[in-house]
Amino acid sequence: MESDEMSDQTQNTSDDDIVDEILELPLDSWHRAKGARMVPFAGYSMPIQYEGIIAEHRWTRENAGLFDVSHMGQLIVSGEGEDQALEAILPGDIMGLAEGKMRYSLLLNEDGGILDDLMITRTPTGFYLVVNGAVKWEDIGHLREYLPDEITLNHLDDRALLALQGPKAVDALERIVPGVRRLCFMEADSFLWGEEPLWISRSGYTGEDGFEISVPASHVEALAYALCVQPEVKPIGLGARDSLRLEAGLPLYGHDLDEEIDPISADLSFAVSKRRRMDAGFPGAVPIINAIANGPKTKRVGLLVEGKMPVREGALLFAGAEQIGRVTSGGHSPTLDRPIAMGFVTAAYAKIGTSFEAEVRGKRVPVQVTAMPFVPHHYVRKGAAK
Repeated sequence: MESDEMSDQTQNTSDDDIVDEILELPLDSWHRAKGARMVPFAGYSMPIQYEGIIAEHRWTRENAGLFDVSHMGQLIVSGEGEDQALEAILPGDIMGLAEGKMRYSLLLNEDGGILDDLMITRTPTGFYLVVNGAVKWEDIGHLREYLPDEITLNHLDDRALLALQGPKAVDALERIVPGVRRLCFMEADSFLWGEEPLWISRSGYTGEDGFEISVPASHVEALAYALCVQPEVKPIGLGARDSLRLEAGLPLYGHDLDEEIDPISADLSFAVSKRRRMDAGFPGAVPIINAIANGPKTKRVGLLVEGKMPVREGALLFAGAEQIGRVTSGGHSPTLDRPIAMGFVTAAYAKIGTSFEAEVRGKRVPVQVTAMPFVPHHYVRKGAAK
């Protein structure tokens, strides 16, 4: 869930400036040996690109890209009544989540604002959560405060996390971890790679088919090497991960989502399950249910930008003299070869086809509301050919 705004913000930061100020990923030396340009993000030194963002973006769309997302938080919640305890915190149907199935969910404050978005999976021994790296310590503190004392929260800080994404990801991973092909989108299971335990889900944040692989940190370099010797796979930086997720219409926490934004405004109402709307037993339930019933005041929309000038985060949106919203993510789409953006606008202007303007460097740029995703998703769902 990382940004090309991140690229802009860190392009003038040298490694010398951040020594002793940020943490290193388990693969830090591996990234540097591969020629990665490292930047500070979410408290870690992270690879933003290797060959170049556009080339890496296109490789992932056509082949398979390997992303290091080990900065993200991997958590296990376990104990008697764990699902009920999590339902008191999350707005999704956790009790109805079957073993090996995963779900997108949200941590919310009492006003319905989003503290973080996350993935949750039921495992044989508890629930596995993946939370955003930039706020993982806040998430851990929040969960420990609100979970009952009899529920255990373990932070898997001894494990790394890789994302293998793209249409050929399944072919590459199946060669070294036989059996992963049987997984469908939003399913997960444990596998052995040699004698090493892996937890693998068929998921990701690029809009492409692919996998996320939890591996002991002591063995992640060997796994990364084994994947990258496959002809379909190249290491890909977080710059391309951001342009891929933007094309896929997926929001990034800290940019498109924050504590002032509720799930309905953010077009994430699917994360509030129908049963939970009835029982209302989660933080922020009253304002969220009101927004479902009456409609939100603002809405997250996709924007096609006229011309070649990128419209980036923070640009204000105008209908004539009236300010109607702002851009929260934006940049060049390598697949469409044009600038695209996401932002929030007053609900009256959120209809697909509505035109208005973005202000960029004192100039007005025409934009038009469009359906998302900008580029179709290619997930392998149950019942589809794998």
